[in-house]
Amino acid sequence: MAKTIEGWERRGERFWRAHHEAWKRSSLNQREYCEVHRIPQKAFENWRQIFRREPEPAPLKLLHRRSGLSHRLSHTLNHTLSHVASSTSPIAVPPAREGRRRRYSDLDRQRLVAEADQPGASLSEVARRHGLDRRMLLRWKQDLAAAKAPEFVAVEIVEAVGP
Repeated sequence: MAKTIEGWERRGERFWRAHHEAWKRSSLNQREYCEVHRIPQKAFENWRQIFRREPEPAPLKLLHRRSGLSHRLSHTLNHTLSHVASSTSPIAVPPAREGRRRRYSDLDRQRLVAEADQPGASLSEVARRHGLDRRMLLRWKQDLAAAKAPEFVAVEIVEAVGP
């Protein structure tokens, strides 16, 4: 929106922000840019100082896995990432959050280890598919094997016959 006041135009923030972005992309210095576009250099500098004080937005992180993106891009920002895993759906792997570890329930650990124990399944391949480190899945497998109840063997006691 432009307002004319005594022969000069006063332009709003959108106008100056667009020029500031265009100037940053150009190879011209500030004075040359203002001359080419016939805008007042002092006003451009004032707005540039305002824009410089604004905090830079954090760059967006896009997580990749070997099989593609780690999460669908169609999710909204307020979408909860705690998917409910049913027996018919694949295991829901919660995405890693910065500074936090992912938590897996005992049931999810058992299902992942059981999937890796299937004939023809590779432990590394299963771990990669679910975004895990191979060593973590191997550790879970060892922990579950150690936690299993001991198996009893039937023993028959027979009296020893002496010589």
